[in-house]
Amino acid sequence: MALSIGTTAPDFTLFDSGMQPVSLSSFKGQNVVLAFFPAAFTGICTAEMCSFQTAIQRLNGLNATVIAVSADLPFANKAFAVAHGLTFPVLSDWSLSTINAYDVALNNFAGIPDLVRSDRATFVIDVEGVIRHVNVTENPGLEPDYDEIYEAVEGLA
Repeated sequence: MALSIGTTAPDFTLFDSGMQPVSLSSFKGQNVVLAFFPAAFTGICTAEMCSFQTAIQRLNGLNATVIAVSADLPFANKAFAVAHGLTFPVLSDWSLSTINAYDVALNNFAGIPDLVRSDRATFVIDVEGVIRHVNVTENPGLEPDYDEIYEAVEGLA
């Protein structure tokens, strides 16, 4: 089960699509929409990341940023970000350390034995690094409730 509301968000350092390390702690003082997604270039993941990109100005206006995390390699994440014009960090968690820390591992992804990716999970984290909202879809084929996520961010402003 994913981490709970009121929990301090575990810090992490992962590589972005340019092979630069990015830490959650570097966003302290900002609200963060931390979006775990199963796999780049899949239909629902593309729709989800493009939805967050469409809302980026709205979120930035609320002192919030989006950070996306997948188990894909940085090279795939870079191609994915470029192909869809994503301006927020798309981080690579190929070791599954952050996926496991947030307890959102998805085993046997797409029916492939032993392939572990992440659930489609979104955490809204406040300026102090505390989780204030959690959204984990029932299955990876569903998009998150964006209105619920954006309302959670607005509630922090």
